Amino acid sequence: MALTSIPLPYGLRDIKLRGFTDAGATTPAGSSVDLPYARTMSFSEAEDFEELRGDDGVVTTRGKGPAIDWEIESGGISLPAYAIIAGGIITASGTTPNQVNKYRKLSTDTRPFFKMEGQVISDSGGDFHGLIYRARATGDLGGEFGDGQFFLTGAEGRGLGSFEAATLNALYDLVQNESVTAATA
Repeated sequence: MALTSIPLPYGLRDIKLRGFTDAGATTPAGSSVDLPYARTMSFSEAEDFEELRGDDGVVTTRGKGPAIDWEIESGGISLPAYAIIAGGIITASGTTPNQVNKYRKLSTDTRPFFKMEGQVISDSGGDFHGLIYRARATGDLGGEFGDGQFFLTGAEGRGLGSFEAATLNALYDLVQNESVTAATA
């Protein structure tokens, strides 16, 4: 089916996260990590503006550069995905049937930048992807253990322009594919 002029995205299918190998967020890590049972990925472009006032009125405004505010939510918890979002480390110990995976966050660990890609099937054919190139969790990270409830992992933050050579200064992309294409971040 040929691409239509108006894509009809419907139903979140996947979210992939990819960390960076350096604090400057210029080199992506080797492989992406799945955010399991993805429920939501929302985003909105934002920009702070300053006004020049004079002669009892607003003369002009100037933006300070666009950013993208985002929120994600998934079912359960993936320690590798959580570590990409929050920083910290995962250690594994023991052997079956006594294996233990432990995530630890130190008070000195900072939240890193990471790439995020969401995939949505399109009712107009193919699929639709949203990519945020340099995301960082700047809001709450959380979940809740509750009686009779599944644990849901949630995070919110802000995305800034890319420092990677291939996508330098790209803030985000919205991509319409004629054929369904896997998310890779």
